[in-house]
Amino acid sequence: MTRADVEAPAVLTSSGQVSGRITDGISSYLGIPYAAPPVGESAFAAPAPPAGWDGVRPATEYGPTAPQVDYPAPIAALLDNVIVLGEDYLNLNVWTPDPSAGGRLPVMVWIHGGAFTRGSNRLEMYAGDTFARDGVVCVGINYRLGTAGFASIEGAPDNRGLLDQIAALGWVRDNIAAFGGDPDNVTVFGESAGAMSVASLLASPLATGLFQRAIMQSGNGSAAADPADARKVTARMAQILEVDPTVDAFGRLSVDQVLRAQSTVALELMLDPDPEVWGPTVVDVGMGIMSQFPVVDREVLTASPHEAIAAGAGAGIPLLAGWNADEFRFFMAGTGGAQAVTEEAAAAILGRGPGGLDYLRSRLDAGASPGDAVSEALTARAFSSPTTAIAESRPAGSTHLYEFGYRSPQADIQAGHAVEIPFVFDRLATAHALIGPEPDQRIADEMHRAWVSFATTGDPGWSAHQATSDVRRFV
Repeated sequence: MTRADVEAPAVLTSSGQVSGRITDGISSYLGIPYAAPPVGESAFAAPAPPAGWDGVRPATEYGPTAPQVDYPAPIAALLDNVIVLGEDYLNLNVWTPDPSAGGRLPVMVWIHGGAFTRGSNRLEMYAGDTFARDGVVCVGINYRLGTAGFASIEGAPDNRGLLDQIAALGWVRDNIAAFGGDPDNVTVFGESAGAMSVASLLASPLATGLFQRAIMQSGNGSAAADPADARKVTARMAQILEVDPTVDAFGRLSVDQVLRAQSTVALELMLDPDPEVWGPTVVDVGMGIMSQFPVVDREVLTASPHEAIAAGAGAGIPLLAGWNADEFRFFMAGTGGAQAVTEEAAAAILGRGPGGLDYLRSRLDAGASPGDAVSEALTARAFSSPTTAIAESRPAGSTHLYEFGYRSPQADIQAGHAVEIPFVFDRLATAHALIGPEPDQRIADEMHRAWVSFATTGDPGWSAHQATSDVRRFV
């Protein structure tokens, strides 16, 4: 009999006992708080330990998500999201093949994406039972998003979302052995903003020793703004809200008020990315997609992640990193924007980058549309080039690179952003809206096996990066 649920044995954590459930031989413990609720006076503070509890706390249902607004309709048609509000949203989920394994199993900790403003650990596509099936203890975490997690506000510590992630990794270090996991064999992995978070964790002195391997899917090491530029975004939000740009003033606002102002600023920045208004680092890093993200605060991040990594941060941590062949088609073709791009608009966009106009002319001469040329160039600028640059800045033999090339038929996004996730998790049936009705199980088998192998041994099955030919292509 399959899918039969029975009660999993109670596990003692640092806050108290939790009970889970066993489904098809996999034990899951869901919605466990790793930090106190970030509400009231704690809304813009560093994460604090959760309160303990007596007895056995049920951990059989997903916990609440960070406050956020849903994706716009064209993106929502492709990418699932779940919003369930509640105070205890700094929670995590654990899937394990054997809680009694005595701390011997490899551990993988998933950090979701969503442009630092959306997403959660409760999406069906992110369920870690497939990793547990293959001998890995898998953990999925939530963290503060948007203004709560990443706005630079006077009187509040910066990078609160990253501090949440570090607190979650600290919880894993202290508790994962009780679930069968090895606290000295932890792989942190993430996609998009999650991958940028992984780069930040590699770079951060506060995360030293909390994980032993890292995986970056479709991210880069550039996602950090100058604090002065980030304060311009906060100032504009305060202007919209008619309050002072301070933690006291923001702390008195409702979640809905903050989210509405946050959405307004994101739209303004996308429509008019003027560096004089928003600051050059906000414009360069955000690329019209992100308006709030980590900042170089000299504590969590002493430099941009790429600069810190190039200077030796995380040098001893094996890294698996890669990109999707058509990343920006998700943002452009998926929303209909690619068809609307004129040659003049393409020139305006690509002319801001080195060699942009020459590249545009060569692609147009080869028969590409202006929208396709922009998508290709921005994929290289935001994903493949900076990921390769990270690999080349690290010690030889420490980084494995990949490119994902399966072409989804949905909305002509092809190998667009996020398409690789259900293949990595081997959960194709949960993502037909994103990957189409007949995805290639062979690619899922290969990718999932490589991720498990890397987390277990540090070797995904191909040689570490030395030259272009060392990029493993999943097609």
